Amino acid sequence: MSGHGRLTLCAFAATLMAAGSMLPLVTPASWFLQAVFLVALQSGIGAAARRVPLARPLTVLVQALVSLLAVTLVFAREQAIAGIVPGPEALTRFADLMRAGGDDVARYAIPAPDSDGIKLMLVGGVLVIGLAVDALAVTFRSAAPAGLPLLALYSVAAGLSGGGASWLWFLLAASGYLLLLLAEGRDRLSQWGRVFGGARRPQGTAAGFEGGSGTALAPIRTGRRIGVVALGVALAVPAALPALDGGLLSGSGPGEGGGRGGGTISAVNPLVSLQDNLNQPENKEALRYRTNAPATQDLYLRILALDQFNGQEWKTSDRRVGDVPDRLPSPEGLNSDVPATQIETSISAAGWYGQSYLPMPYPATEVRAKGKWRYEPTGRTLVGDDGQKTNGAQYTVKSLLLRPTAKQLADAGPPPTAVKRTYTKVPDSLPAVVRETATRVTQGSANDYERAVKLQDWFSSSGGFTYDTSVSSGTGTEAIVRFLEDKEGFCVHFSFSMAAMARTLGIPARVAVGFTPGTSRTDGSMSVGLQDAHAWPELYFDGVGWTRFEPTPSRGSVPDYTRPETTTDGPTSPAEPSTEASAPASAGPTASDSCPAQLRRQGECGGPVEQGVAPPTDGGTPTSTVVGAGLAVLALLLVPLLPLLWRTRARARRLGSGGRTSADAASRTLAAWLEITDTAWDYGIGPDGSETPRRAAARIVRVGLLEGEAAEAVGRVAGAVEQVLYAPRPQPGTGLAADVRRVREGLAASAGRSAKLHALLAPRSSVRVAWAVSDRRAALAARLNAWVAGLVRRPSRQQ
Repeated sequence: MSGHGRLTLCAFAATLMAAGSMLPLVTPASWFLQAVFLVALQSGIGAAARRVPLARPLTVLVQALVSLLAVTLVFAREQAIAGIVPGPEALTRFADLMRAGGDDVARYAIPAPDSDGIKLMLVGGVLVIGLAVDALAVTFRSAAPAGLPLLALYSVAAGLSGGGASWLWFLLAASGYLLLLLAEGRDRLSQWGRVFGGARRPQGTAAGFEGGSGTALAPIRTGRRIGVVALGVALAVPAALPALDGGLLSGSGPGEGGGRGGGTISAVNPLVSLQDNLNQPENKEALRYRTNAPATQDLYLRILALDQFNGQEWKTSDRRVGDVPDRLPSPEGLNSDVPATQIETSISAAGWYGQSYLPMPYPATEVRAKGKWRYEPTGRTLVGDDGQKTNGAQYTVKSLLLRPTAKQLADAGPPPTAVKRTYTKVPDSLPAVVRETATRVTQGSANDYERAVKLQDWFSSSGGFTYDTSVSSGTGTEAIVRFLEDKEGFCVHFSFSMAAMARTLGIPARVAVGFTPGTSRTDGSMSVGLQDAHAWPELYFDGVGWTRFEPTPSRGSVPDYTRPETTTDGPTSPAEPSTEASAPASAGPTASDSCPAQLRRQGECGGPVEQGVAPPTDGGTPTSTVVGAGLAVLALLLVPLLPLLWRTRARARRLGSGGRTSADAASRTLAAWLEITDTAWDYGIGPDGSETPRRAAARIVRVGLLEGEAAEAVGRVAGAVEQVLYAPRPQPGTGLAADVRRVREGLAASAGRSAKLHALLAPRSSVRVAWAVSDRRAALAARLNAWVAGLVRRPSRQQ
């Protein structure tokens, strides 16, 4: 196959491999087959135009014209002239489809349906990228810049998927680009015919004076190996370095999950990996805050709410976000007669704690935070925009400390129709036992408030449930049934089971994810660590709004309004901020005698913090993590320096003192000449085995712009080599090491800065390492074949 044909196929493959990253965005994937056919047509037209041949710009123009006709035939055949030529009506059709596609992208969650507008955007985008890749890599013979449109295509897919594009799609896209680069390299190399004779050293030939037996295969294989190693490093290093991990509670935000090492939580399904945070060996501090709230036991730091339950998982809905208003709107469903105190909380996030949602007390009324943050009004959350994270963030939140009474909750009217329709949905796959259990537990209740309290009390005390973080999390309907049967689990099980059961009773419910208030410090601040990660149900009551309940035993605090006998101190207007100082009371519940010994040992029973003793803080990164990261960084620094280190070692070995015999002197002379030719090669003057030493020396002087002592040094070493090779009684030269140094200095003096760096950090002659390995492998294979042949012949002789 010709070089152009190979490049065309590789450009076609690279485009489709990068376009594969968009497959998860739309269902079904029939649009991809259309894109494959149209890109193939586009590539074929380009190949035919280059064989005519047409001028390069004209080739690209023909490809663009044929692509436009093909798109018109597929998407606007009825409006086109003769069914294929785009006229005014066809262009109007395209504009309408693009407008509809943009609306569909904003309306639908991923995966979106394959509407005509979305298909036009996808197929048209892939065609544009394919044309750019083909033009750059094949028509203009420059494959490296073709990586930019391929990267743009993958970036669009990764951006639309919320940053959660699978590593498999990145691997495919990167492999396509690597394939394109290798194809171009092979094509460029093949235009030179055979590689210069010094590429391969025949057996028995003096080093540095090889014959013309080199082939292009070695550098091609070397290029492949370098590409594969680079791709492997790109994939392996982010997975190996803990600092690159991410998640909702301790990572990098939505779409990234994992649960590796740091206990990460994904924004799509944070309940699955919240368990990892609770089981961390140390309560690594993520947040620290100060507040003027009179007490902190109810000051949960809420991140987001999961309001969709599809039978497999609880997840958050895809909703529109906008600019953060100066003052947030009043909470949904909250009346002015509910006792409320406005408090102010100053929060600082640890530098390592980076995720896209801003932990805040609920409900927040005003947020002052630097950076690019956006407001989602339904969940009353702030989400980072354009890569904004919480790493090291310092922000202030004004919020309402609500104290609804039991009577207000009991007298709540029916929820709005939209709220009830959205937040009481349960999947058809939900087993009947869940509804039956909820009905049995709440039997005799007069209203939704009493039902909610009975559910909370059943889970937290009377139902016989045990708190255990070692139980498999699970988030589907089967996990709920198993939890109700085994009665063992942690906050994930308690929260989503109560929320699901509340929905079966017609009570709007959702699951909130965030942190419990944390532990107090001697300086009056509060410390929140990974082990404070928590999930709890929020139930809606008209007039009060979304209300927190706490069904998980030994975690957090049971709200006062779920105890009818508890009274409050009276209402306080939200317009009158409280000036009370923050109390140093513990956020954890008081340990009771009924708390199991195992939980008491794990510190899950709460209890007041001893006065005068600072609670555990972030102990820093574990030593093993530091050592591992240091080794990884050291490896990353050493790998690029390997050619420099090999070149330095080879130079020292060649110019080192050897034996005292005439044969040793001859070897030193040949080694010095090899060092000069390799040094010239490092500066771009490749060796040529067909030249005599004298002609090679003249070429090095001419191309390398050598003058004075450097030029004379090349001539002296070349003359010494001729003495060794051709004279009846060779007279080996003296001062060879000094001459080699003069040549190096002369070449460096006449070279530019980039050429010097290239010769130092990426010397071209280091490719000899790969050739030496290949030679040894070939020699080993030959010896192995000879040994096997000998074994075969030996029995035949005995017979």
